This record gives sequence, C-alpha cells and structure tokens, in this order.
Amino acid sequence: MIIIVDLLLMLIDLTYSILSAIVQTVLRPRLKCIDGELCLITGSGGALGRLFALEFAKEGAHLVLWDCNEEANEQTAKLARELGVKVHAYTVDLSKRMSIYETADRVRAEVGEVSILVNNAGVVAGRRLLDCPDELLERTLLVNCHALFWMTKAFLPQMKTTNHGHIVTVASALGLFSTACVEDYCASKFGAVGFHESLTHELLAEENDGIKTTLVCPYIVDTGMFAGCEIRKELRGLIPPLDPLYTVQQSMKAILAEQQMICIPRLMYIPFITRALLPWEANVATYRFIGGDKCMLPFIKNVELKNANGHVKS
Repeated sequence: MIIIVDLLLMLIDLTYSILSAIVQTVLRPRLKCIDGELCLITGSGGALGRLFALEFAKEGAHLVLWDCNEEANEQTAKLARELGVKVHAYTVDLSKRMSIYETADRVRAEVGEVSILVNNAGVVAGRRLLDCPDELLERTLLVNCHALFWMTKAFLPQMKTTNHGHIVTVASALGLFSTACVEDYCASKFGAVGFHESLTHELLAEENDGIKTTLVCPYIVDTGMFAGCEIRKELRGLIPPLDPLYTVQQSMKAILAEQQMICIPRLMYIPFITRALLPWEANVATYRFIGGDKCMLPFIKNVELKNANGHVKS
C-alpha cells in the first residue's frame, strides 16, 4: 500500500516538474539577486571566463578570479573593477591539487567565504590519441575533471554550513555525446557531467535545498579553442560556432533562474536524447550525414601546424 501511495506522489511530482518546465520555457522566470555575493571563477583569463566575470560584476557580485595566466587574469580583474566591484586575482595551476587547496585557504583568509563557484576552466590537447604525449592527456583530465572534485571539496563545506551557495559546472555538449579525435576532451567532459549530476543528487538527498547547481553544456564556442572544427558545409549556417558573449549571457540567465541544466543552443538537446534512444548504428549514420564524425580533423591539423611552427598548445 505504501509503495502505491509513493508511486502516486512520484507521478504528481513528475507531472508538476514537466508543467513547470514548460511554463518557465514560455514565460520569463524570476531571476535571483546576487548583489554582494562572492563569486569565484576559474579560467577567468580566457574568453568565456572573462565574460563570466564581467556579467557577474554587472549583477553586483564581488569576484575571486583564478587562472594560470597571470597577465590575462589581471586584465580581466582590471575590466571588472571598472564596473565597481571588489576583485581579487590569483594565479593558480588547476592541474595541481595542492595549488587549489593552498589558494583556497588564502582566499578564505584574505577575502572571505565563496558563495558562488563557477568551474569554467578547460583545456584540450588537440592531438590524436596515439600521437598525444601522456602528460597532455593527463592535463586535460586534471583541469577539466579532477579539479572539479578539489574545488568542490575546498568550498562546499562552508556552503553546507550556511545552506547557501551555487555551484556552476561549465561542461560541454561533448560531455553529453562524443565525436572522434578528442578522446581526452570528451572523457573529461563526460566526467564533469557525471560529477555534477551526482553532486546535485547528493545535495538533494541531504536536503541542502539552499545550495543550487547549474550544468552548462554549450556547443563549440568561437573562442579559438577548437579553431578549424567544422561540420558539413551545407549545415554550418544551421549550427554555427557559438558567439562567446551569447553563450555567457544564456548561461547567466540559467544561473540566475536557478535552472539545473542548460544546453546551448537548444538544438543540442536533440542529439543528447537520440543518443540514448536510437541504435548505435543510427547515431553513427546521423554523425556521418552532418559531418560530425570528422569535424575535428581540421582542428587537429591546425594544432599540428602550430606545433610544427614552434607554438605550444595550451
């Protein structure tokens, strides 16, 4: 009898959740105020990280900026300070666990407790698996995936103490479905998605309802990270690389609306769903039609040319 009652309650919750999602899609959701919150952003010296910093600053949040590139990070800090918020920049190597823990201690001592954590930093080796040095493969996994564990362990305890906070994971559409020649990146982003979802379930199971999470899964963003990546010529206008500012603005709307997950553009929900529903061969046929099976080959070639000319892929 108890299981029947629980089943009915589950169906009611299911129906309510679906209807609520439909309403929020049609109507503009209420956005929360983050004025005065302390927001930490990783990878803040890069294109997306800088834009995230400026958007959070416009909302009145004070910033803690982490990046391995001190000069680029200081430039982001300078731009954010012009918007009237307090900014603290730190040079951190996210591939090193102790660097994260030690810098987190400095942040708590020098600035205060972080209430919004944006795990944005990301790297890619840009080499074919069998041609890629192990160190580059490990770096991708350390920065894109392992660092999420260490960042969360460093800042989640205080959020739990106050039952207040927000953790944002900037993953990728390639954490929902994969493509060829970027095994390191896909593996790291699948790991990031799995980590984020499991963490969200844990917070819900422990009834930490004041700690929100948002998973961001964008398509290829036009930051130069995947320069040269291209799908079938006839379809490039339908699914072009995303404008960085548009990507961040859409992400901010989801964060401020406390939306649990966002795919950018919405078209990315389709391959995510079909991957689970269609046979493997059907997905492969679709990939081949849109050129997704070989879309990374021009990108890999670009990286090889840069390396041949003496440039180092970061």
